[in-house]
Amino acid sequence: MEEIIKVLLVDDHEMVRMGLAAYLATEPMIEVVGEASNGAEGVQLAEQFKPDVILMDLVMEGMDGIEATRRIRKVHPKGKVIVLTSFIDDEKVYPVIEAGAFSYLLKTSRAPDIVQAIQQAYRGQTVFEAKVTSKILTRMMGGENQDAPHLQCTPREMEILQLIAEGKTNQEIADQLFIGIKTVKTHVSNVLSKLGVDDRTQAAIYAHKHGICK
Repeated sequence: MEEIIKVLLVDDHEMVRMGLAAYLATEPMIEVVGEASNGAEGVQLAEQFKPDVILMDLVMEGMDGIEATRRIRKVHPKGKVIVLTSFIDDEKVYPVIEAGAFSYLLKTSRAPDIVQAIQQAYRGQTVFEAKVTSKILTRMMGGENQDAPHLQCTPREMEILQLIAEGKTNQEIADQLFIGIKTVKTHVSNVLSKLGVDDRTQAAIYAHKHGICK
């Protein structure tokens, strides 16, 4: 039986929270375990309830979503932060990704797409608004060093990188390649280290930018 996905809502607009909570209540496998009206409260509730997914607004009074994301990643590292905002300017996109955001959606997204993003985050798969992905790739291409770190990867590590870029979880990679989950984790760690990136999201972006995806 599938596990219930625990979700925390962090947004300073009550109507937004009410709308999200009402819609998510129609999803039998999703449970809203808490609602926060600002970043500081979001960090507190994330530590208290240990949600699987946190829907995070960016612009809020007091502690904003960027700082809240950074702190949540410290107090609850397993929680996946999905940014849900109206903003895609450079001052918001890059800092929150560096802070540890797992996915990035706009508030213009359809409700079913938000639900799908929650389900994908739970499975370890990232989702980025197309405009945000384009912005990130453009910036990376403009400042990219001529060296290609992925050339240091072994053939198996390159295979792992391709699967990461496809959004595969460690278990899915293990099943597809017929190797143990511990072996996958070791390969993933080596790939991140060789690419000089902090997480799977950055590795996936790197792979797409360099045409490594199948």
